[in-house]
Amino acid sequence: MKIIGLILGILSALGMLLAFIPLLGWLNWINIPFAIIGLIFSVISKSKGGTVLCIVAIIFGMIRLALGGGII
Repeated sequence: MKIIGLILGILSALGMLLAFIPLLGWLNWINIPFAIIGLIFSVISKSKGGTVLCIVAIIFGMIRLALGGGII
């Protein structure tokens, strides 16, 4: 379970970085729910690294959506 949480955290962090490219901000609409699923797995398995990665991906994804006008 810890490995699954960490892998989902790494993938959501990579998705967040990819969504910072101009015109790819819409990827955050897919990445944020994916990071929330990873956060659930990480919290259940008590994986500190996966939890931190998922939380960072969620926060920066929401900030990017707010700056781009995706969240009103």
